[in-house]
Amino acid sequence: MTTYGQWCPVAMAAEVLTERWTPLIVRELLCDSTRFNDLRRGVPLMSPSLLSKRLETLRRVGVVARVGGEYRLTPAGEELRPIIELMGVWGRRWAMGDVEAKHHDAGLLMWDIHRNIVADRLLAATSR
Repeated sequence: MTTYGQWCPVAMAAEVLTERWTPLIVRELLCDSTRFNDLRRGVPLMSPSLLSKRLETLRRVGVVARVGGEYRLTPAGEELRPIIELMGVWGRRWAMGDVEAKHHDAGLLMWDIHRNIVADRLLAATSR
């Protein structure tokens, strides 16, 4: 991991959280993806070896714990929730002006819909 060489809390947090793909991995964990293949579905352009490397870094610094075959956020990782959510709010407000077709990943959209659908509610609605 590259360091800024500064005894500054912002610099030290950035060393952990601003490596490419890391905020998206945390987003996936916050959205209840816990298995490696589920995490891969949430970051489909990321190589499996890089995902493993980033998860190991997050584990080493205490953001993620490996429990059996699953990855879980630690209390330190859960504290990132408002930061990741605010990044999304900021991105929606300020970074959407240059939307190109390359940003439209139907597979990721379907994964997100799948992850957030409550099957029991669908079944109840269709049986009326």
